[in-house]
Amino acid sequence: MNRSTAGLLAVAVVTALTVGAAPAAAAAPAAAAQQTDSRASDPFYRYDGSEPLSSYEPGDVLKKRTLDYHVLGIPTPVKAIQLLYRSTDAQGRPSANVTTVVRSHRGDGSKAVSYQSFYDSLDPEDGPSRAIAGKVTLGGIIANVESLVMAPLLLKGYDLVIPDTEGQTAEFAAGPAYGTNTLDSIRASTRAAGTGLHTGTRFGLLGYSGGAIATNWAAALAPAYAPEVNKQLVGFAEAGVLVAPAHNLKYVDGTLVWNGVMPMAVIGVSRAYDIDIKRYLSPKGIAVFDELEHGSIIDALGRYPGMTWKDLAKPEYKDPNSIPAFVDAVNKVNLGEAATPTVPGFIGQGNAGWLEGTFNKPAGIGSGDGVMVAGDVRALANQYCATGNTSIKYEQYNLLSHFGAMPYWTPRAMAWLDDRFAGKAAPTSCGRIPAGNSLEPEKPVGTN
Repeated sequence: MNRSTAGLLAVAVVTALTVGAAPAAAAAPAAAAQQTDSRASDPFYRYDGSEPLSSYEPGDVLKKRTLDYHVLGIPTPVKAIQLLYRSTDAQGRPSANVTTVVRSHRGDGSKAVSYQSFYDSLDPEDGPSRAIAGKVTLGGIIANVESLVMAPLLLKGYDLVIPDTEGQTAEFAAGPAYGTNTLDSIRASTRAAGTGLHTGTRFGLLGYSGGAIATNWAAALAPAYAPEVNKQLVGFAEAGVLVAPAHNLKYVDGTLVWNGVMPMAVIGVSRAYDIDIKRYLSPKGIAVFDELEHGSIIDALGRYPGMTWKDLAKPEYKDPNSIPAFVDAVNKVNLGEAATPTVPGFIGQGNAGWLEGTFNKPAGIGSGDGVMVAGDVRALANQYCATGNTSIKYEQYNLLSHFGAMPYWTPRAMAWLDDRFAGKAAPTSCGRIPAGNSLEPEKPVGTN
């Protein structure tokens, strides 16, 4: 993207944001020089307190700063409050993460949307908080463009909370960590002075694709992990949902565009659960994983047309289920194994993956939007209906792919959230959702 194009996009976003957002407190110093390790390049991201991190409760605020909201590196008149807060990683250990709060000049602190970005990256430098603070990276372009999605929410009077859902080590596709990072972000936003948010603020969860991972896991974990946050939620809206990642790896295997997500997801989940995945890889697999170790979705899409898991693994591991650590990890990130949300949900899913070069229909998995499996999403929605949450609305877009479904779904999701905040009864699709796939846990193969 050249400077002229970036400037035009920035002007459009800045105009929308400026109308919809109100200034916060005084600005903080600008971000430091860019380096690979964000905690080294910007000390704000590093917890350096004298007390152990474990001594804080999840959601406690560790640091706070106010700065200009940037778009493609260009500062705007809008102020953003960023918080370093205590959270919990995928293995249940204390962690520190960052979220951003943007206030609407039309809001009164009574309603807010937690917007989960689909920045999809293995590099923490691509997170939304970095883009908002002014950092410009290729993978961070997504977080910049998403400002166009968030501006209408500000115009409607919603304050925004924008967590770095993947955490500070960029654990792509590790859903449970996405969920705790999101819930603790909401906690932090209501505990920090100056945000205008409080324990009486009602929240809606909104996210597409990678943002849907965080949205769904947050909704599923909230009743047990953050019951006080669960009471503040009016509902969750999501589309392009990753449900059972082991299915997705088979669905995109050998495709033209989306198969690069396969190594990305394996890297991210392995990182989250401390798995030495390279011991199972072929020389080609090691080379690909090295290329993507700090890559983003932009680096992966269309880069390896036709590549399969068999190309990446040693011959004895041509079936990924022959790797016990893999089986254990993918079962931990299977939404079918998580609890049922107790708040209303709106779930959308495309089903025209052929438009994006995914023609696969594996047995027991079927079709999808190019990367997400429609049968898995139907199964999850049906599971929620069958386990006590009948306030589930499901829509399947049979003529839309992953990229195409988002612009259609987004205004529908915003309208659905408007109705939940207005107190209207949530619509239901329960009893009318077609059957989906089995979401049973993966089983190991062999004894390797």
